[in-house]
Amino acid sequence: MIRTLLITSALAIAAPAIAQETMPSQGAMPATPAQPAMPGDPQAGMPQAETPATPATPANPSNAVASIVDTEFPAYDANSDGQLDQAEFSKWMVALKDQEMKATGKSLPAEQVTAWASGAFTTADTDKSVSISKPELVAYLSGGAG
Repeated sequence: MIRTLLITSALAIAAPAIAQETMPSQGAMPATPAQPAMPGDPQAGMPQAETPATPATPANPSNAVASIVDTEFPAYDANSDGQLDQAEFSKWMVALKDQEMKATGKSLPAEQVTAWASGAFTTADTDKSVSISKPELVAYLSGGAG
């Protein structure tokens, strides 16, 4: 559920970039005077094809999650060692869970949130080093897609 919240947040941030298209407005195009067809001109009378708008490239959710992790990681890495220990990781996950609960209107007892954060730590610590690196966190929050 927290992954969904993070990915949804990342997509919401990236949505304006995804939605942009370079479509010219009809009033912005200058009128071109009609030119008489020349008898030897093979393209005379043929409609001119408009250049198609280049579709925006969709944002990669993993990149969006990585960007959020890069921005927020220092705030939770209390000892600045480039890794999150269980207490640091849990603090971040509890904050995310609180945001999720506010957004959905659901609530859980504090013990359940703490147990969930502990389980999340075990799952995210893929190399079993008892700390979470940025790549591990990105992979965890991306649902393993990072």
